[in-house]
Amino acid sequence: MNSETIVLIVQVIAAFGVVVSVIYLGIQIHQQNEITKAQFGHSLTQRQYDRFFQTTKDHEFSNFLAKDWASDDLTHTDKWRINHFVMTCLVDVFDVYDKVQKGFVDDSHLKSRISALRLGVMKTEQGKSVWNFMKINRSKEFVKWFEHEIYEKEIYSDPERDQKLEGMNIIRK
Repeated sequence: MNSETIVLIVQVIAAFGVVVSVIYLGIQIHQQNEITKAQFGHSLTQRQYDRFFQTTKDHEFSNFLAKDWASDDLTHTDKWRINHFVMTCLVDVFDVYDKVQKGFVDDSHLKSRISALRLGVMKTEQGKSVWNFMKINRSKEFVKWFEHEIYEKEIYSDPERDQKLEGMNIIRK
């Protein structure tokens, strides 16, 4: 073998090594993206579960959430708490929506939050008022999507189920 043949073989092996390295790097990046996506999803789920668990542990807060938010009997403190609770829910939806748009998490995280808000929180005067205050910070696309999802979208309705949920103070009209 002459030196030109050896150089050619070394160059082919080096080129093959580069191709294999690039493929391996692509696989690693894809796996890291999937891990990051799973971590985002887990943190969003954990955040929601923490709120649910806190509600079950805190009797006073559960009583507050169970109040009739359309009542004229609400104190100024109740109204303040309602506004901040709704803001918290909206900020959470904003965060999840942005993550879904960027492909960081599955849209099931967003659907579960929207379904919860559809139960009536956003249909109260306080919910609408907070939404009108908060929506100025969002894109027109988001506002249109959110208002369709909450106020216009037809959802499956079972009157018997809805009546039971209303009796349990889960649905507010």
